[in-house]
Amino acid sequence: MKNLKLKLLSLSSLLFLFLTVSCTDELDTKPEGTEQTADELFADPSSYKSFLAKLYAGLATTGQQGPAGQGDVAGIDEGFSSYVRNLWNFQELTTDEAIIAWNDATIKDFHWHTWTVSDGFVKATFYRLSYQITNCNEFLRQTTDEKLDGRGVTGSLRDDIKTFRAEARFLRALSYWHIIDLFGGASLTTEDSPTQYYLPDYANRQQLFDFVESELTGMEADLKEPNSNEQFRVDKAAAWMLKAKLFLNAQVYVGTDRTQDAYTYVNKVINETSYSIHSNYSQLFLADNDTNGAQNEFIFAVAFDGLHTKTYGGTTYLTHAPVGGSMDASEFGINGGWAGLRTTSAFVEKFDGMDNDTRKQFYTSGQTLEINDVGSFTDGYAIAKWKNVDSMGNQGSDASGDFVDTDYPMFRLADAYLMYAECFLRGGGGDATTAVGYINELRERAYGNTSGDITASDLDLDFILDERARELHWEGHRRSDLIRFGKFSGSSYLWPWKGNVANGAPIPSYRKLFPIPQDAIIVNPNLIQNPGY
Repeated sequence: MKNLKLKLLSLSSLLFLFLTVSCTDELDTKPEGTEQTADELFADPSSYKSFLAKLYAGLATTGQQGPAGQGDVAGIDEGFSSYVRNLWNFQELTTDEAIIAWNDATIKDFHWHTWTVSDGFVKATFYRLSYQITNCNEFLRQTTDEKLDGRGVTGSLRDDIKTFRAEARFLRALSYWHIIDLFGGASLTTEDSPTQYYLPDYANRQQLFDFVESELTGMEADLKEPNSNEQFRVDKAAAWMLKAKLFLNAQVYVGTDRTQDAYTYVNKVINETSYSIHSNYSQLFLADNDTNGAQNEFIFAVAFDGLHTKTYGGTTYLTHAPVGGSMDASEFGINGGWAGLRTTSAFVEKFDGMDNDTRKQFYTSGQTLEINDVGSFTDGYAIAKWKNVDSMGNQGSDASGDFVDTDYPMFRLADAYLMYAECFLRGGGGDATTAVGYINELRERAYGNTSGDITASDLDLDFILDERARELHWEGHRRSDLIRFGKFSGSSYLWPWKGNVANGAPIPSYRKLFPIPQDAIIVNPNLIQNPGY
């Protein structure tokens, strides 16, 4: 089992009422069952860390028993409600990097850019983010100095809880950042929000941006120093990385150039930590990526375990769904593929003339480069990136091959290297020599030698966008990257089936944001729909 025990906390009916404060519909979250007050629950000193583990587990698990049966979010198949799975679909299926063959509800609408305000996947994602935030709020509400004084909590546990609170604030900021990126605005609720049912006011993108920035600044002192926390728990470096992400996208989010600030925090991630680039690219996405050295590149990763965090979302989805056709499922450590995910020719072309680049992980046997039938898995090259085997080729811990052990890197050092180069090119700071050095370190890992090295004359924003695709594809970054580089909407960059046209078609700029679910607006009229919907 992973170092951070992902033990699900059994919460009381009373506590559940707190957790669902400000949720948009009482049918969209479910209580967990025992009759126990919050004070009784937290009378056990171990409950504080157990609750913290529940917050981290909220990024991986989908309910109270896993993989199905007591889901956190109702009204949708539990596997479809996964935090990582939904985030990945939003960031990848809407781009040139991924397309899906399935007919599950409206899933194809993501690549076609035809989703609506009533889309079930949009609703599930909005509610999953809200649910994660309310859980974080409740932990913070139950760990105030007043609460701890009343329970007689002192000594080292009190010190630990101070760190736990900072981590909960980080996880809440992470979810608010995802709301900013995907939806723009939403309700802003905190531990200080009312505990009785009420309709929260709408907070626009600027207000949420300011809140996340303030939170990341405010929590930093209470987080552990870089590389000193337990594996899968965040430290100061994770807060720096999230700040850098927020600032690098600030022009998109709030119309203000914060590239210099992004550079400041990227530089801290690179130079004030001991994270390092792992020597083997493919090992970053294997079942033992928590022990094979890849973990030293992961600034923050979501833990998955085939025995203890069973879910049809997360990396189980990313390992099963891309396997089909003539692919041998056993090579991926699974009992069978789901024949869903593959890529487009536009992404394949990013590797033209780069046959020695090991990041080029296409499966082509029986697959066509061009996609004539979106519903046919063999139309389009498959990508063999995520696997449930360890570095020695052994299957993950789940003997059935149903669920995987591969952890999901939310932030890794390679991304920070690429962000440094982008900040330099955008005038935020740094120098060409250092930027080229970081890029070449990644390319030398990919090529195994210096044959793929670049020079300063090769370095421009178009190169960085393509290099981000080559290095970070299928890791949940592409949509945000395309928007930041002005390539997502309009006609400046077309890819197969963009806009539901075989050769690609322009899409309107309002598609850079997803709609607030109509159901949420019906329940809380304070919410404001995004333009265009």
